[in-house]
Amino acid sequence: MNEWLLIAAMTVLTFTPRYLPFGMAGKVKIPPILESALTFVPIAVLTSIITQSSLIREGELALHLANHHLLAVLSAFVTALISRRLFVIVTVGLAAFLMAKWLL
Repeated sequence: MNEWLLIAAMTVLTFTPRYLPFGMAGKVKIPPILESALTFVPIAVLTSIITQSSLIREGELALHLANHHLLAVLSAFVTALISRRLFVIVTVGLAAFLMAKWLL
């Protein structure tokens, strides 16, 4: 009996905070300035993740040619400036990463 009570409590505690933002979405009016500011959140988070994972190696700043993550990011960035096609950008980035890892 205690196991079922525990499972029910965990279900409620897990479901409630996940449902509330969606359940209240139509009832809460977000100010236009906040809505405009929230459009920058995905790119800011993605930039933070990419920067941290490509520039920091073993706790130190790694701005050298032996950093294959950095070479892949730079090649993908240049490809994005030229192509602006997601498939091409991802393919070039992965190819650059694999070649740099294999050659270095």
